Amino acid sequence: MNTVCKHPKVRVVAREDDAEFVECLDCGEVFDSNEFRDMAIEELQGEEEEETA
Repeated sequence: MNTVCKHPKVRVVAREDDAEFVECLDCGEVFDSNEFRDMAIEELQGEEEEETA
């Protein structure tokens, strides 16, 4: 059974113009830091919805 990594530890691996790319130290996935922020926001919204349900 595969579990989804929530990327608790990341490091910056590249910067280009106005983009910054980070790598998850646990699973190795590399993504735009804006995507990482979006994932964190979505996770918080999901937790709030669970609390109100």
